[in-house]
Amino acid sequence: MRPDDLQQLTLPGSVSVRGDLVLVNVATPDVAANTYRGGLHRVPLDGSGARRWTWAERDLAPRISPDGRWVAFLRVARRGTPPQLHVMPADGGDARALTDLPLGAGAPVWAPDSRRLAFTARVPEAGRYGTPLADGDDAPTPDAEAPRHITRLDYRIDDVGFTADRHTRLFTVDALDPDASPVELTDGAFPVADPTWSADGDSVVFVADRDLGRAETMYSDLYSVPAAGGEPTLLVASQGQAACPVALPGGGVLFYGTEFPGGHSVARNLGLWRFDGEAGGEAVRLTDTETVDCEKAAGPAVVTGDGVLVAVRNRGAVELRRVPLDAAGAVLDDLEPLAGERAEVKSFAADGDVVVAVVSTPDNTGEVVRVGGEVLTALGSTVPLRPAVELTGTAPDGYPVHGWLVLPEGEGPHPVVLTVHGGPFMYHGWGFYDEAQVYAAAGYAVVLPNPRGSAGYGQAHGQAVVGAFGTVDVDDVLAVLDAALERPELDADRVGVMGGSYGGFMTSWLAAHHGERFRAAWSERAVNAWDSFAGSSDIGWFFTDAYCGPGLEKQRAMSPLTYAEKISTPFMVVHSEHDWRCPLEQAQRLYVALRRNGVEAEMLLFPGEGHELTRSGKPRHREQRFGHVLAWWGRHLR
Repeated sequence: MRPDDLQQLTLPGSVSVRGDLVLVNVATPDVAANTYRGGLHRVPLDGSGARRWTWAERDLAPRISPDGRWVAFLRVARRGTPPQLHVMPADGGDARALTDLPLGAGAPVWAPDSRRLAFTARVPEAGRYGTPLADGDDAPTPDAEAPRHITRLDYRIDDVGFTADRHTRLFTVDALDPDASPVELTDGAFPVADPTWSADGDSVVFVADRDLGRAETMYSDLYSVPAAGGEPTLLVASQGQAACPVALPGGGVLFYGTEFPGGHSVARNLGLWRFDGEAGGEAVRLTDTETVDCEKAAGPAVVTGDGVLVAVRNRGAVELRRVPLDAAGAVLDDLEPLAGERAEVKSFAADGDVVVAVVSTPDNTGEVVRVGGEVLTALGSTVPLRPAVELTGTAPDGYPVHGWLVLPEGEGPHPVVLTVHGGPFMYHGWGFYDEAQVYAAAGYAVVLPNPRGSAGYGQAHGQAVVGAFGTVDVDDVLAVLDAALERPELDADRVGVMGGSYGGFMTSWLAAHHGERFRAAWSERAVNAWDSFAGSSDIGWFFTDAYCGPGLEKQRAMSPLTYAEKISTPFMVVHSEHDWRCPLEQAQRLYVALRRNGVEAEMLLFPGEGHELTRSGKPRHREQRFGHVLAWWGRHLR
């Protein structure tokens, strides 16, 4: 895969099924237009192949009504406009817009009556984000908006922006009434997320911060509000953070959740919980805390007659597993695997005994499969992609470490790029990874380690770096690299290191403490100084103390910037100007320190981008970034 192949990728996303109707949204980066395009595709269950079903600028998040007659979805009608909620007949026809909100709408959720929809949307304060102060007034330009009066720590989010002046609100709308307007069920005093309908359709359940966000907290709970309007009430008090509630047919609710009573919130496995008690009570965890880590990005749990379907992170795979409804602390090995072995389940849905999923592998961007049956699509890109080879290594303390190697064509010996993932409670895995494919196509062997601190290997594995950055995680990364370098087709004398976010932290740390092993380094959107990160990052107010501890001495001891004078390796500092997760000052401080120390250091800044540049940034910037990466390694590893 070359950098200009980015626009050849087809990326299937959310899938929905009802009867014989299967819909999936598919997106493609458009580098020339600098946007993402794509529509809904219909996928016949007979395996005859997907076909385009809608043709707007971009359609996504399809949701088929319970009676199978209607499809609700989000549509970006014109480039640069926010997504709005639409509905259309399931047997085809024109789509009708249900919303016209200044900041767009969130994904729809059907009520049991197949008529009403619930969704969330950010509603701006008057006079902000292109809205006028009063009816008939002109909207002020951004530089003319009133100052923001900030009284909380949780006032902004990367890739969203400031939030206190545009909290998400809960809405319902009658999708079948052409004259109906959305109805607000919450007033914006607190943000809401993940709405779902009660089984009887009389109320909407949603997630909100504890005590409806009266004070900053890492705890979130489930609340219920009457669909006809009224005050929200506490439904479930979680043990930590709650997400993605789903109503049970006979009453009660399932949801994903972590637990950290009295402790920090980071690196906690996400479990499946069941609540059948009285409002305000506690729920029961159906899955084991240590071995089962649900992947909410793949979607909420799906209730079937045979149990509950969930996506689970397991050793670099995201697997579809079945949890019995009467389970109590079920371990991973006791959960029936359905799909995703040595692959990544990106989304899933079920109707009766028909279960469908979007599944990605290292050499395929994703296909819709019928679980227990055949692959239903051939959406995967025609761009040549390389397979991944599994690696295992052993750290100096005897700990087993896992990772992957993506090899270029040819016999070698190939130069090597060690690539460390972000998080740290994330993972490299069995799904498609465009970066590894681009570097391998350019002739580099790409090593992808999952050191202690990564997700998918048990909660203790993820917790191992709490208070210990730069210790066992470094040992594990180098152990996987050493295992790869035992292969004769890799050139141990031509090795570079790169990574983003926590991976950028590791790149800086390795360059300072093991610089003799690397010809050059590429550190992107990195954490380099925990003391300033605590006050400048959107999550710094809790994340720094949780991982490093509250003392400045500890934080500086775990900061790569503290050891900048030890770095002599040619070093590229890469950052996005609007990154609020790892703010720009993290890059600037390291770059200045390196240059003042005489290091061959350069800095690359991307305007208008946030922390997610490499995953969802502007297609043109993503392609340009690939060009710079290959030019850097071409100078130092060729």
